[in-house]
Amino acid sequence: AGARTLAEMLTQNGVPMSRYRAGRLMKYLNLSSCQPGKHQYKNARQEHTCLPNLLERQFAVPEPDRVWCGDITYIWAGNRWCYLAVVMDLFARRVIGWSLSANADTALISSALRMAYEVRGQPRDVMFHSDQGSQYT
Repeated sequence: AGARTLAEMLTQNGVPMSRYRAGRLMKYLNLSSCQPGKHQYKNARQEHTCLPNLLERQFAVPEPDRVWCGDITYIWAGNRWCYLAVVMDLFARRVIGWSLSANADTALISSALRMAYEVRGQPRDVMFHSDQGSQYT
């Protein structure tokens, strides 16, 4: 925790303290706060094939299970990064599949898509739109 967090915690527990004083005390005690490192995705192992954008920003979909979209985000989970892949039906704007993993790879995407496919009753002729990151190839 940093000086602001420590000052707030101490004040809530009956020891009034400003963030500046907490910072000076931390410096005096040779304490420093640790922030998670900047996240970096791994580079793709193979050449990326750029596919045409069939959706062309037409996000108004007339019926369910016609267009799904997906993305990955990363979450700091205590002491390491975790990856969350989400599949959303553009008609309802609701999450229909997701997967959480320690690795951002095709298995993560496949798991989220499989969940969406099973939850929606194995629909046919669905377009899947993504940002074409390396995990989707």
